[in-house]
Amino acid sequence: MKKYLYSDETLFRNRDIFEIDYPPEDFNYRESQLKDIAFALQPGLHGSRPLNMALRGLPGTGKTTAVRRIFSEVEETTRRLVPVYVNCQTEHTKFAIFAKIYGKLHGHQPPPTGTPVRKLIYDVGKTLSEKGIVLSVCLDDANYLLVNKALNGILYTLLRLYEEFPNARTGVLLPMSSMDVQLPQELDPCVLSVLQLKEVYFAPYTEEEISEILKDRIRKGLYPNVVPESMFDLIIEQTMRCGDLRVGLDLVKQSALTAERAGRTAILEEDVLEAYEISKYVHLSASVRALTSDEKSLLYQIADMAIDTESYLTSGAVYEVATEKVRMSYTGFYEKLRKFDQMRLVELSHLNQRGRTREIALRYDPEKVKEVCG
Repeated sequence: MKKYLYSDETLFRNRDIFEIDYPPEDFNYRESQLKDIAFALQPGLHGSRPLNMALRGLPGTGKTTAVRRIFSEVEETTRRLVPVYVNCQTEHTKFAIFAKIYGKLHGHQPPPTGTPVRKLIYDVGKTLSEKGIVLSVCLDDANYLLVNKALNGILYTLLRLYEEFPNARTGVLLPMSSMDVQLPQELDPCVLSVLQLKEVYFAPYTEEEISEILKDRIRKGLYPNVVPESMFDLIIEQTMRCGDLRVGLDLVKQSALTAERAGRTAILEEDVLEAYEISKYVHLSASVRALTSDEKSLLYQIADMAIDTESYLTSGAVYEVATEKVRMSYTGFYEKLRKFDQMRLVELSHLNQRGRTREIALRYDPEKVKEVCG
């Protein structure tokens, strides 16, 4: 007789272990990168300016986890060096970033309205100077700030605080998921002169490394025998199709949830294959959540047009249709396109035409993009 689970039973020991932002107890295969980040922050422990560092690697290669791991150690060790983590997908304005820094230094957020960004910058610089605090700011996914040269202005202000506040010492970590960004071409010389970046590379996890990481998460997050060996091999195979550890983590979770809903005590092949149709869009879903309503509308419009055309989309044609629904200048439109390109939602390429005309290619199935955008 087929055995079903009782309604209050579960296959999970700890469901959180399979969340993308879960801080693992054992963070393997990134020892060299952890040492490099620690070395960059070490001067700050002694009251000196931390080194500035770019962390490069594709999404899902451990950049954010590495920074959070070292920042956690810093907070347990000293109050002299204050680490501030900023997610540039959601906090991408100068005000938002300095509000985050202000909150970390003062223990509370500034008023959401009525506070000029210049006042925030002044309060941050004054606190650093008077208290002898050293600041290290991680601008995670810093490549999202390249639109409209926002990164240039933020780095200029942060790294040159010492000019107005002589004892202010600051450093930055810049994790970037876009491998083709060349900061010397994007930033002004006055920023590059104080930035002096060292780069650390996070290589994609190998199949063997992904296998060991998922085995550890399954052992800690699920009950025994939930994932038979043959199903684990299938999970690894599907994960490597995307080459992204985050897909594997979500695939295990979704497969277990599907089996749990069906009242089974073990995952079947149909569970894995069904779950993959959800998990392969992990990056798309996370990226769209970080967009504004106008940006979602534009991305939806691009996807809608992509369904109805057999050739490529041009930026001019998309702008003409998009502005019928959302008012925007061409400059604002093009900045949104660049942001989509940086977020790996679309791919922009030059056409042999004059002006700023570009070819736009979606990186995902247009129907799925419309669904995720709502």
